[in-house]
Amino acid sequence: MKASHKCKRLFLWSGPRNISTTLMYSFAQRMDTVVFDEPLYAAYLSNSKAINYHPGAKEIIASMPSSYQSVISQMLGPQKKPVAFFKNMAHHLLKNDFELMSKGMNIILTRNPFEMLPSFDKVISNPKIEDVGYKAHVELLRDLDSNRIDYVVLDATFLLKNPEGVLRKLCKSCGIKFDSNMLEWTAGSRPEDGVWAKYWYDNVHRSTGYQPYKEKTDSFPKHLLPLLKECEGFYSMLQSKALK
Repeated sequence: MKASHKCKRLFLWSGPRNISTTLMYSFAQRMDTVVFDEPLYAAYLSNSKAINYHPGAKEIIASMPSSYQSVISQMLGPQKKPVAFFKNMAHHLLKNDFELMSKGMNIILTRNPFEMLPSFDKVISNPKIEDVGYKAHVELLRDLDSNRIDYVVLDATFLLKNPEGVLRKLCKSCGIKFDSNMLEWTAGSRPEDGVWAKYWYDNVHRSTGYQPYKEKTDSFPKHLLPLLKECEGFYSMLQSKALK
């Protein structure tokens, strides 16, 4: 298929451990959609102290373009399908790039920090607010509002409790038709997976669709309580705007 500039671009701005890869796999089931896995990751690592503690950082930088502007140009360039879905982490933005974000629908994906933080801590211990996306999400949301740029907010809990209902609303917000193929897929990896998949994607590789929501019953790690308190206000603001 010949690449074309005429494309509907969907920019996912997620926090880590927020079922963002599940959502990417979901969109990958659409015949009209091409997906990209965290295209800004190497640029972020190259310009952040996170290069010192993110697993596989050197391998990630070697595997993909690390020039921020060149990646942005690729995201806005010709695509081979009518819809392009870009899975990104909100904190990977080196700046709130309004030229980029004005070229498509922005999807902000959040998750209850009570559930997310212990999961993240298992891979990157003792995280800080800059690592987990909540503050970056709220700052992004405010900037999108002030610049009148289209966005929609998803909460991982609402999505897992009602995958089809929330996906239907998401597709309507994005101006595309809902596709029931988004609800299931074959277990295993995808060719679009970044080289970091071995550190983060074990659960989604075992999945064949959206997993039923299960409330966390494990005790919350005491060392994460200060960060939890810091995140809760940001999360409450985001949750209030999320599709249900």
